[in-house]
Formats: sequence, C-alpha cells, structure tokens
Amino acid sequence: MDVHPVTGGLFPSPVLPGTGWPGDPATDATEVATSPEHVRRLAASAADIPHLQARLSVCRACPRLVAWREEVARTGRRASFAAEPYWGRPGPSFGDPEAPVLIVGLAPAANGTNRTGRMFTGDSSGDFLWAALHRTGYAVQPTSVGAGDGQALHGIRIIAAVRCAPPANAPTATEKATCRPWLTRDLELAAPRLRTIMALGGVGWDAALAAAHALNWSIPKPKPAFGHGVVVPLALPDGRSVRLVGCYHVSPHNTYTGRLTPDMLDTVLRGL
Repeated sequence: MDVHPVTGGLFPSPVLPGTGWPGDPATDATEVATSPEHVRRLAASAADIPHLQARLSVCRACPRLVAWREEVARTGRRASFAAEPYWGRPGPSFGDPEAPVLIVGLAPAANGTNRTGRMFTGDSSGDFLWAALHRTGYAVQPTSVGAGDGQALHGIRIIAAVRCAPPANAPTATEKATCRPWLTRDLELAAPRLRTIMALGGVGWDAALAAAHALNWSIPKPKPAFGHGVVVPLALPDGRSVRLVGCYHVSPHNTYTGRLTPDMLDTVLRGL
C-alpha cells in the first residue's frame, strides 16, 4: 500500500485526493490550506461550489482536528469498520449544487462522515436524517451508507459549521472561526438562488448567523435565539430575504429521547 506523504499512514487511510474515491472533489494539484489566513484566501477566491469543495476537502489549517481525524482513520476505527478504508479528510458538502435550501450541521462524526466521505452518512444521526429527507421528497433513497451508493438530493444541500471530525464532537471556538470562511463562501455562492437555511442545533444556528454577518446580511437585533421551529428572516444586500429555520439536531441524544421525533423533523422539512 502507498504511504501518505504527510502523515506517514498507510493509504487509503486517510484517502489521498485524486485516487478514485467516489465523489472526491480534489486532485493531487488542489491547493491545501495550512493556516487561518490561508483558509480565508482560498475560500474567498473559490470561483464556484466545485472549486470550493475541492479546496476545503484537503484543508489542514487546524492541527488538533487534522491529528484527530487521521488518527481515527488509521487506528481509531470501530471494530465493525476495521477492514474499510476511511476518508479521513474534511467533509465536503453533499447535494444539489443549485439547491435553494441548505442544511447546516455541526461537524462530521469520527466514524460517520470521517469514514464515508459524505455528510451524515454511516451513523445513527444520518440514518434519522436521510429517512426524513426521503419521506419529504428531497432524497432518492431512505438510507445513505457510503459514497457511490446511488444516493442523491434534489433541491437541498447539506453543509456543516466545521468540516473536520472533532474530538468528543466539540470543536473549539478557534477551530470554528478558522473553518467559518468555507461556510461563508458556501452561503455567498448559494445566495442567488437561496431561499432557506435550516440550522441543526445551536452550533449550526450560530455558525449560519456568523457567516451571514460576515456577508453583511441584516440580522434582527437582539441576536435571535435558537429554538426548534424558530424562523428568522435574513435580509440580503440586494433586498431579498433568506429564512433561517431552527431544528433540533438529529443526534441520538435528541432522537433516542424523543426530543426530536420523525414527525417533528418532517414538519420542519416540509416547511422549507
């Protein structure tokens, strides 16, 4: 097996760009961000969503997150996935590039997106979300198990506040800030057709508001508090308005306890 040129780990854990992983947006020539300033420059200059996808999918600007995601990919796998290759890189968005609706999550799961390379794929949170997306007509399949499984979204795209799997699912404030330009540029590129942003949980909500502020979108004052089903209008400089909609996160903590039920999630999705 090939040796990873940066980490020294055995390929394909983490997966190298341009080596045939289904849906990999990057090539071995894609420029790699290695600092917060580098992230800001590469995000701002990304010409379109595919360009942005490629750049963010190889980002190495947060040392703690890079070390964690790649350690999980090499040696921290769950036993049931021990024989599988791991993506081990930042999670690119997934869905319709012309979508009028964006879903903003928290961050990839260590053995979910960090394994499969697709947002909300390969874990129980994703299972709950994909079933709802299928019921409400956005997803062509009720499950998503891995890149290349035929899943597709229509009218919606899934992104995240932080693109790397963080230890304990808890990115630091600095890591959130470093990653924010990717989200800001995602919103900017989507803006001409964007109708609604659905924020999963308080982290997604705050990230969406911070990105909107960076784009000089008008946010009601005082800062709107997150809540399930809360709807806030964000005024764009061109006079249009984008709705920010809150939804409890699809984490097991919420779904297993009944705080978020399938009916509750379906209701939010149908109102987007």
